[in-house]
Amino acid sequence: MNILFILVDDMGWHDIGPYGNKVIDTPNLNRLASESALFTNAYSACPVCSPSRAAILTGQYPARLHLTDWLPGRKQWPFSKVLMPAFEQQLPLSEITMPKLLDPLGYKTAAMGKWHLGGTGYSPTDQGFQRNIGGSDLGHPPTYFGPLNLPNLKLEPGESLTERLTLEGSRFIRETKSPFFLYEAHYTVHLPLQAKKEVVDKYKARNIGDIDPTYCAMVQSADESVGKLLGALDESGKAQNTIVVFFSDNGGVRYQSRELKPVTNNGPLRAGKGHVYEGGIREPLLIRWPGVIKAGMKIDTPVIGVDFLPTFCDALGIPLPKNVDGVSLRPLLQGSAMAERPIFWHYPHYSDQGGAPAGAVRQGNWKLIQFYEDGRLELFNLEDDLGERRNLVQKEPVRTKQMFKLLDEWRENVNASMPSPNPDYDPARSSEGLSGYEDPTPPVQA
Repeated sequence: MNILFILVDDMGWHDIGPYGNKVIDTPNLNRLASESALFTNAYSACPVCSPSRAAILTGQYPARLHLTDWLPGRKQWPFSKVLMPAFEQQLPLSEITMPKLLDPLGYKTAAMGKWHLGGTGYSPTDQGFQRNIGGSDLGHPPTYFGPLNLPNLKLEPGESLTERLTLEGSRFIRETKSPFFLYEAHYTVHLPLQAKKEVVDKYKARNIGDIDPTYCAMVQSADESVGKLLGALDESGKAQNTIVVFFSDNGGVRYQSRELKPVTNNGPLRAGKGHVYEGGIREPLLIRWPGVIKAGMKIDTPVIGVDFLPTFCDALGIPLPKNVDGVSLRPLLQGSAMAERPIFWHYPHYSDQGGAPAGAVRQGNWKLIQFYEDGRLELFNLEDDLGERRNLVQKEPVRTKQMFKLLDEWRENVNASMPSPNPDYDPARSSEGLSGYEDPTPPVQA
């Protein structure tokens, strides 16, 4: 069984047609969704990229890995209320990644595109992949069009990075005779906002609301990549023997830095990248698994990025490494129920999008957030309040206490690093250097 894992960067939950988007053209993802299981409650393990990617490849929560922010992370502002904890500056080589598990089985493995889990000595080929095209310590490319030099990848003037990574991935699919694992990790739709002029102009002419037209064009380019990769599977006769996954590493960017020009609109979800609200962590997830899933099925059970490695291990009959936090999704994909379990987030950092240090737990339809600056709690019933506007802490004191205990015990279990009080905290200057957009409509006590 082959595995094609397509990971886009910073794509919002409903930026594509299968999740209700009406303004961006995504015909290839529409086709993939019709052949896949579509998850309505899928989550990244972190609201920013590097930790989320580490979780996908290891099956472990970022808190356990002590890799809790994008690399190398934002600078500590000297007057903020808390000091962010130190964290790993690369994915440790001691961790067991999916390609390391597959190597003894004779798999060919390749990482195409964004890596962002370490530089020299910690590249994809240092972490088990046999081939690396375009992956480095960079979190985003300086440009999406050549000239551009990345590891084992040189773009000519005007050449599209997204198209070239798709070409390389498609070539790998066609030429590989052994079973393969292709980690096609696009840089798109991460900033900088750049796309072909004719496509941008198409969206400028549409009523797209407050979404950036260049962003729309970048989503379309990701969709076109999916189409070509699926085409390579079809043409090579490998489609029926390949698990295909489409996922995003965190929520869409609503606002970046202090520029109040929106990039995408995650509504009805609240906020976006850099926040533990739903807009920052809820993702599109499609899984096509011929012979296992019923095409077009929807799965409402909450799942999270640490679940991919256990699922692939289950599919291939590989024993799980130690300390894996996720569970196999195979029962869900086969139509069975799965026992309810809590899922967790730990983001002890200030984000470039205005997010404050926080942790969260979801259990059933309930979600509790703890903000680390002052310890305040927010409790939401996502079934009735998807936008997280009605804080039910006062109405549900027993549930609040139970869920906080769950979160606190989990942090202790994974040895999570916490922020510490800042002795130089200055309330008058606490937000002076914190780039980011603060939500003007905080939740109300219900």
